Amino acid sequence: MNNSKTDIKEVIKERSPQKREEKYNEYVKENTPKKSWFINLCKAFVIGGLICTLGQVLTNIYGMLGLDKETASLYTTLSLIFLSILFTGFNLYQKLANFAGAGTLVPITGFANSVAAPAIEFKEEGQVFGIGCKIFTIAGPVILYGVFCSWILGMLYWIGGLLGII
Repeated sequence: MNNSKTDIKEVIKERSPQKREEKYNEYVKENTPKKSWFINLCKAFVIGGLICTLGQVLTNIYGMLGLDKETASLYTTLSLIFLSILFTGFNLYQKLANFAGAGTLVPITGFANSVAAPAIEFKEEGQVFGIGCKIFTIAGPVILYGVFCSWILGMLYWIGGLLGII
């Protein structure tokens, strides 16, 4: 056993809660990978930008095929969702996310991944208790708080209109 590194067994054996917490914090600090925030920022910027550029390219292609701007945008959204789910199914989206970090959280692709990943992961548990129960484990809170915040802001807007503020 290496004396310079904290062993998890030592952390577990410690009886004093304060000492155990100190040893645990030391263990986490030693074993957490060190990453440069600037490099992570650059990766997120480039990959997120490439995803957005792909969206714009798809919109332009659909426009060249004769679709109006609104319909081309809808097809672009569907295409990005499809590609995100496809990449999730082939376990490529997670590898991209590990490399790019927040750059893959571009709203439509990141949300599609957050719905598809649990569905794929828990499919062995069955349609109801696997896919049905787990599909929104990640996306559910986003939907809930998004709807709740929209409701609050809508009420404030409505009240502001009644009071003549807006």
